[in-house]
Amino acid sequence: MKIIIAPAKKMIVDTDTFGCDDIPQYLAQTQQILTELRQLTYAQAKTLWHCSDKLAQPNYDWLQKLDLTRQLTPALLAFSGIQYQYMAPDLFTAPALDYVRANLRILSGFYGILRPFDSVVPYRLEMQSKLQVAGTPNLYAFWQDRLYQALTPTSEPIVNLASQEYAKTITPYLQPQQPFVTVVFASLVAGKLKTKATLAKMARGEMVRFLAEHQAATLAAIKGFDHPDWAFSPEHSTASDLVFIYQK
Repeated sequence: MKIIIAPAKKMIVDTDTFGCDDIPQYLAQTQQILTELRQLTYAQAKTLWHCSDKLAQPNYDWLQKLDLTRQLTPALLAFSGIQYQYMAPDLFTAPALDYVRANLRILSGFYGILRPFDSVVPYRLEMQSKLQVAGTPNLYAFWQDRLYQALTPTSEPIVNLASQEYAKTITPYLQPQQPFVTVVFASLVAGKLKTKATLAKMARGEMVRFLAEHQAATLAAIKGFDHPDWAFSPEHSTASDLVFIYQK
């Protein structure tokens, strides 16, 4: 069973908490992307990033000196957005760390796909960014099926805790009859399911921690998620969507 999650825009450098296991599998392709990014003017980069000058300027300055081989942080610690804060990987037990090593993968526009202890540097690039690389119109076309091939060479089940933006890098390449289950965290509003981004990110992080702590090996184990704020809803779930309803 493999679990996929999205990256976070917010990143840090932490060279002390855990060591890195390996380099990213597609580092040569990351270098290609970096070369293209460095050819952008400041105005082009700001447009690509869809952010303010306050964010764009330091990111553009960082881009010019970014070194893929120095000041490296394990991917699981490098991303520090809400999902990762609630996952709290720095508090994992040794068995939980071994579990995520084997089962968890982080999808990335810049690195393609990351194992939890692959060595990374901070970057800013979303998968849906319209960056042309190596003659392709965008990152989906550039990466093609590479992320799926690195995720699993077999038709094992995939647990989707990523956003739609990132899940789209995997779904076109699934093998026939391969289980792909999306875990949905939603609120009931006027009788309809509504996903609230911040709550969903918090819950996704907590779900990863739950699966790791319980050494979950089956899709059925997901339903046992015992967080007080969330309840599994059989009536809203399907074979491809496991739905948890917010209880507050």
